[in-house]
Parts: sequence; structure tokens; C-alpha cells
Amino acid sequence: MPSLLTWQQLRDLKLSELDDAADGWAKVSHHADASGERVDAEMAGRLAKTQESESAKVAIRRLARLSSNYQYIHTECGLIRASVSGLSSELAAPQRRLKDALEDAAALSYRVYADGSIGYPGGGKNEVTGQEIPGGTVVGNNGMLTSDNRGLHPPNGKGLYTPETPGLINPNPHHAKAQDIADRIAHALREAHEIDERYRQALSKLKAAPGLNVDEKTWADAAADTKAVGAAADHLEDGIPRDKSPADRKDWWDHLTQEQRDQYLAVYPDVIGNLDGIPATVRDEANRENIQLLIGKLSGQEDEKSKTILDGLKDIRGKLETPSVPPMYLLGIGDEGNGRAIVSYGNPDTARNVSAYVPGLGTKLDKEFADGTLKRAQDTALGAAEADPHTSTASIVWLGYDAPQLSAQDLAANTDVMFRENAEAGAPAYNSFMAGISATNENADPHITAIGHSYGSLTVGLAAQEKGGVPGADDIILVGSPGTGAKTADELNVGEGHVYVGAAENDIVTKLPNHNEASGMGAGVAGGGSAGLVLGLGIAGPPGGLVGGVAGSVVGGIAGYTAQDQQTDPSQIWFGTDPASKAFGATRFMVDDGPTLIEGGTDAHSQYFTPTKDQMSADNIAKIVAGKADEIVLEQPR
Repeated sequence: MPSLLTWQQLRDLKLSELDDAADGWAKVSHHADASGERVDAEMAGRLAKTQESESAKVAIRRLARLSSNYQYIHTECGLIRASVSGLSSELAAPQRRLKDALEDAAALSYRVYADGSIGYPGGGKNEVTGQEIPGGTVVGNNGMLTSDNRGLHPPNGKGLYTPETPGLINPNPHHAKAQDIADRIAHALREAHEIDERYRQALSKLKAAPGLNVDEKTWADAAADTKAVGAAADHLEDGIPRDKSPADRKDWWDHLTQEQRDQYLAVYPDVIGNLDGIPATVRDEANRENIQLLIGKLSGQEDEKSKTILDGLKDIRGKLETPSVPPMYLLGIGDEGNGRAIVSYGNPDTARNVSAYVPGLGTKLDKEFADGTLKRAQDTALGAAEADPHTSTASIVWLGYDAPQLSAQDLAANTDVMFRENAEAGAPAYNSFMAGISATNENADPHITAIGHSYGSLTVGLAAQEKGGVPGADDIILVGSPGTGAKTADELNVGEGHVYVGAAENDIVTKLPNHNEASGMGAGVAGGGSAGLVLGLGIAGPPGGLVGGVAGSVVGGIAGYTAQDQQTDPSQIWFGTDPASKAFGATRFMVDDGPTLIEGGTDAHSQYFTPTKDQMSADNIAKIVAGKADEIVLEQPR
């Protein structure tokens, strides 16, 4: 049913009662949130630490379901609270305008009829007859009446409306004043109607199925509820400082009341959770809700991208539900592009040391990200704690951009493509995030390290070359790098001796040919393959042709690469100067050579952070992050 709000109802509406109702729903929401945290920390968390039996595992699963129920109640009650509070807040303005108009009518002794029309007395003198001009009644322009309805008045005060003569101005001095009051009443009522209907539609969607079985379908419904309330409370969205700096956003958040913060968290968890400059604990709270909504949204979708991201989201959710050391903070989550996820091990707002690692080739929000990439950040945090047990560290993995979906082998094979666009798009986003870290960190002078692995080193390198460099960064670590787009380390804006490089001897990405070499290698592969095919066919028929073609391609590629390499600067690789070269001018630290291509494929490219595979590299990275760079083991540049 559409809103049927009358001006009398708007006048008499006690907004304080709506505010009290909103406060009641807020208490329920907060109680559910606190209960969920208690289940996670005091019940499931302790049980997981002290018990390993099958019955304990069953109990933990049931407690996880109870926690999810509490989270759903917290979400839905928060939406109701935000809706009721928003309704009260928005109705205040038209109610105030209505009361002002009614006060003006009373002061002039005008009569206000039930339909909002205004009766006014006679006044002025008819210049033809000399008699007093009679009074009448006017109807306000409420946006639905035509121009013919304006200025209507009942002759002789009998309440029968007849139009005045078109084009003439009523000479009664009360007419214009009464029309103004009637228009203001109509405007206030029209605005209140629109507000009331908006929130009525949003509130009508906030329903739970009988039995409250909180599953993915339930969260999909909650995602739709959040969207509906967000559409109703659009005045809130207008207040979000999306185009401001992270420092300005922090200042905005700091000056909100707790009630306003709760409203934003309830209605726009996806925005607040991904807004650089918002405190880490707030982003984590918003994103723990948002990840549930995303899982609900993507569940049941059959396209491959949705399935892939859904798997990653579920694995991250599982890790969030399990106590970790250091504790996890979900600083960003989203399904745009190949998926977005920013996870910190340790609180980056309170930690003295903060690192933010950008992953590279082939990384996307999937199971591998949750199971493998996150572990790298955790290993760095644990290593830093070991390097300096007395100083807190937060280690972040930042997947805030779309990395090229190629393996190291794919990149080596596609020598005709540059792939800079992803890094160019990711660099400013990374800098915005790092500016947010600087804005929210509570230490006077935190030690901040930017880390780029693989293609992520190009993203970090381009970010560092922007004006002012990476915000707050004291050190930069580049591992498995195909180049940064810079000629020398000086261009990365962290000062001499503060760019550190790890490059495994068997990591082919750190040895990708520059483009002249790549063209020579491509020509050699084609020429060698053709020659080998012809020779092989002549000697042993089709099988010989196949073997000869492959062998010829390898030999030809090597020959072509060597020919071009002799004519080009050996320090120049795929994206500029090799960071591990002497020409670049960085500090190279010791890493394990890693397995050869024959032994382990491209494994040498992915083991820099993993102590069980490359203890030397993991220790060196951790020491730099902990501010102990003077203790790292060095290696000669290439």
C-alpha cells in the first residue's frame, strides 16, 4: 500500500518515539554481535585450542552455526535500526517546514482545512465597486495538481471551488500569503510522502524465513535487504567522502557519532570496509559482514568467475572463524574484476612495523589465494616477531588490483605482450591504501615496508615512482621481479640503501629477456622449429618431424636469444633494469637458488616467503620488515 500520510499525522508525529524504537533495535543488534564474539572467542576458540577429539570438532561446527545465526540477527536488526533511524531523521525536515507554515497561518488567522487548503479573509478594495474584496480558499501546489487548480476559492465562503479568471492576479493582499502557506504545506507533505514510501518499501523486505536456518540463501536475501535499505537511505551515501584523501576520511569517521557510525556499518558495509583511511578494526567488522553478503550473492551463480571467487571467499571465511597467530584483520573484500581481498596478520593501526605485500602473476581471489598467498603474509609476520620479539608487526597481503592471469611460463612464452596496464591501474590504488595505513596508524613514526613479488613488483615500482613515492614507506622489497619500470633504485623514492632485492638463480621471471632479446628468441624458435621439422621428417618420418621440431625450437630460441643478448645491455629485462643487477643500485639479499625448471618447473619463483622452502629468503624479508635490515645476509648483484 502506498503511503497515506496526512498533514495532521505529520504534524503530530513524535519522532522521539521512532528514535526510541531505533535505539531498541540497536540494542538487539549489539547484543547479537557481542554474543557472536563471545561464542567465537570464549567458546569455539578455547575449545579449538584445548580439545582435538571428534566430538570437539562437532561442537565447534555447531558453535560456528550459532555464531552465524547471531551475525545474521546483528545484520538484520542493524538494517531495521538504520531504516527507522533514517526515517526519523529524514522526516524531521518536512515536519519542521509544515509546523513553520502552520504557525504562519495561525499568526495571520488563516484557516487550515483538512485537505491542506488555506482559507483567508477579505481584504483590500475593489477599485470598480469600492467594496471589500472577498476572501477565499487556495490549494497548495503539491506537484500533482495542474496550473488550473492554483488560486481556487469558494465564492461566499460556501466551499464550492470555482477558478479565478485566468491570467489575473487576485488583488486581495491575503491571497498571495495564503497561497505561499498552502504551497509550503503541500511541499512538506509531498516530501514526507516520498520519504515514508521509500522506507516502507525497505522495511517490508526485512523478513526472515520461519526457523531461521541461516544458510547461503539466507545471506543472499540479507544482501538484497542491505541493498534495499541503502537505496532508501541514500542521504547517508551522499555523506561518504569517496573523493577525499584517506586522511580526510579518517577525520570524517572520527567526527561521526557512534549512532552515525553504526548506521554506515549496517547500510554500507561494502563501502566502509573498503574505504582507505577508515580504522582497521572498523574495516574488519564491516568486511566480516560483507564477506557473508558476497557469499550469499554469488551462491547459485553458475559462471566460472563467480564459482572461483566463491571458493576463495569461503576459504577466507573459514580462516576468519579459526583463531590465528597473529590475529587476522579483513581490510578489504570484493568481487570486482578477478576478486579483491586485503588481509592483515596483526593490527596495522597499532603495530610498530607494517608491511604490505602485492602478489603478482596469476593471483586472483580463489582457493589458492586463501590457502597459499595469505600464508606468505602470515609467515612474514611470524618471522618479524622472531626477529624482534619486543616490537609488534602487521603483515598485509594486498590484492587490490587485477594481476595478469598468466603463469611465469606463460609470460615467458608470450614475449610480444608488455602487460603494463594492470600495474598502471593498481599503482594509485596501492598508494591510496598505503596513505590510509599512514593515516590510521597510532604510532608517531611507524616502520612501513612496501613489498612486491613477481608482477606485483612492477605495481609497487610504479607506485613508488608516483609523486611523493609510496606514502609512508621506509623500505621497499622486490622479489622475483621482472622489473619495476625504473632505471635505478633512486627512482623509487625511499632513499639510498632502502631498496632490497631477492632474485633466485633459477627464477626465470627475474631473467625474462628484454624486448629485443625476446624478438630474437621468437625468431629463433620459429626458424629452428621449421628446420628441425624438415630434417626430422626426412630422417624418421612424422615422429622424427615432431621431435626435430621441438628440439629445433629450443635450440633456435637459445641461439636467437644469445645473438640479441650480445647486442643489448644485459641488465635490461622485461620491465626495465633488472633490480638484482649492479646497474639498478639496490641492496641484494641472499636467497636459495631454488629448483631448476627441470626439477620443479617455476617453483623457484614462488618460494621467497616460505621458510620450509627458502629459510634464508624468508628470514631476510622478515628482518627488513622488523627494521633489522642491518642483520640480513647479502649477496652480490648480478
